Amino acid sequence: MANGNPEILQPHYDLVIEARDVRKYFAAGKKQTVALDQVGVRVKRGLVTGLIGPDGAGKTTLMRLASGLLRSDSGTVTVLGHDASEESLIVQSSIGYMPQRFGLYEDLTVEENLNLYSDLQGVPVDMRPERFEELLHMTGLGAFTERLAGRLSGGMKQKLGLACTLVRSPRLLLLDEPTVGVDPVSRRELWAIVYRLVRKEGMSVLLSTAYLDEAERCDEVVILSEGKVLGKGPPGKFSEPLMGRTYSVTVQGKKNRSLQEKLFDAPGVIDAVVQGDSVRLVMESGVQPPVRTLTAPDENVSLRPVEPRFEDGFMALLRGQRPRNASRAGATTVPDRVGHGAPDDLVIEVRDLKRRFGDFYAVKGVTFSVSRGEVFGLIGANGAGKSTTFRMLCGLLPVSSGSLSVAGVDLRRAPAAARARIGYMSQKFSLYGNLTVRENLRFFSSAYNLTGPGRESRIDWALTGFGLGNLADAVSITLPLGHKQRLAMACALMHEPEILFLDEPTSGVDPIARREFWHRINALSEGGVTVMVTTHFMEEAEYCDRLAVMSAGEILALGAPADIKERVRSSTMPEPTMEDAFISLIEADAHGKAVAT
Repeated sequence: MANGNPEILQPHYDLVIEARDVRKYFAAGKKQTVALDQVGVRVKRGLVTGLIGPDGAGKTTLMRLASGLLRSDSGTVTVLGHDASEESLIVQSSIGYMPQRFGLYEDLTVEENLNLYSDLQGVPVDMRPERFEELLHMTGLGAFTERLAGRLSGGMKQKLGLACTLVRSPRLLLLDEPTVGVDPVSRRELWAIVYRLVRKEGMSVLLSTAYLDEAERCDEVVILSEGKVLGKGPPGKFSEPLMGRTYSVTVQGKKNRSLQEKLFDAPGVIDAVVQGDSVRLVMESGVQPPVRTLTAPDENVSLRPVEPRFEDGFMALLRGQRPRNASRAGATTVPDRVGHGAPDDLVIEVRDLKRRFGDFYAVKGVTFSVSRGEVFGLIGANGAGKSTTFRMLCGLLPVSSGSLSVAGVDLRRAPAAARARIGYMSQKFSLYGNLTVRENLRFFSSAYNLTGPGRESRIDWALTGFGLGNLADAVSITLPLGHKQRLAMACALMHEPEILFLDEPTSGVDPIARREFWHRINALSEGGVTVMVTTHFMEEAEYCDRLAVMSAGEILALGAPADIKERVRSSTMPEPTMEDAFISLIEADAHGKAVAT
């Protein structure tokens, strides 16, 4: 027992974390932000507990309090029987903590990173070989010990970060959004590692995640919003009250995106989200789905009940805390100067595109085309070549060989002319953190040669259309991730581009902000803006008109989401999800290459 005192953990001896009446605020100038407000949380021994909530809910703050990196302003946080504020060094010697931006040293190899973190955590040299061998086997990094960390894919970096956290086997593992920005294959592998640690080593795990399907894998969840606990318990506790209130809706001949837009704002609808080849509908208690009132009499409508899931319960809980349509405030208007031309015009044409870095081909002979107003998705594992392809299409990276035309302009001959008609939103939201919201908008407007009244008009449009008016003077680095996403998208649209490139724009963003984002994309697409997007959220891939699945710089599959899922349909997988299809294609490709060698 900790400190030899059996009373420390009494009467809750089965708890590894107990937060009581915790309050934490942060001051920025004269403004005070409450991050946690009288929070009470209990994390049980030997379980995987999920911290779930929107951006700015307080998840990371609670993690940092539990790791002894922050002090609460009131209340107590007890970790493994120790006060995390008063005995922070003891707590830190007993836990593993992997923050969102784990500090790998990219100019060191995999093995050198493991040795460095072993030095920092006091792991004896003679114990390292056996521990390293175990960790490298568990993470699948055994063949990459001499590779620089900076040369690893995103998923491999996450697994190396986890391995470094585990060089000294902790009793409690804290993981702050460990799967953000990694592909479904890597996510599955990370979860396999987590469950192995819990089941075979008896470790307790507290993790936060933006993926609500991952929350269903947890033994228990704690839902936070605006610094308060909204609910806690097994995931089923939140889905069970919605029995008889969840449906799958399809209308023959109608795009699911269009159907979703109609249903989302209808009376009595809690949530409407594209799921596979249909729209998933969550209704208020006692209210019937309004499908017939929103469709034409001659339309072929299919409505069937489906089992509720955790995400339905989460959205119902969050909707109950917010005014109706709060997440849709300031709907994006389509810029005036886009959408000219016929809908079937090809605005992006790529033929045998290649990009070489030394002897390594990041992109190998990619060919596809995109029509005006189409939402076209590029999906693939980390390191598949998606971002490299994007950067070439935006004129940010020269082409090694092949041809590409964007908005009728040959990018190899006139990249500047093409860039004037393109909007680009990068993975990391290329904002200037020390500038305010208004100053970022002014800077990007100037970069696109907007001046005078025209520039001020576009700034006003952005502030109003993206619901940023009350944050115009806020410094950008202080914004929640969802608001940074809004600002980055507004900046990319300041010059009214015909084509919008979005490189993993929802990575790490909570489900409510993701719904808001796709609402804006739907509006832009309907107005004739062509959208190319990469994403690791396979349910988001269903929003695309067509998809290209990439692996190792090549396209494995190209077509509508339904066509790609049909390719992997089998007796053992009669109703594949997009994630099923993605993993099957990637694994089949890897197996084929392994056999060939």
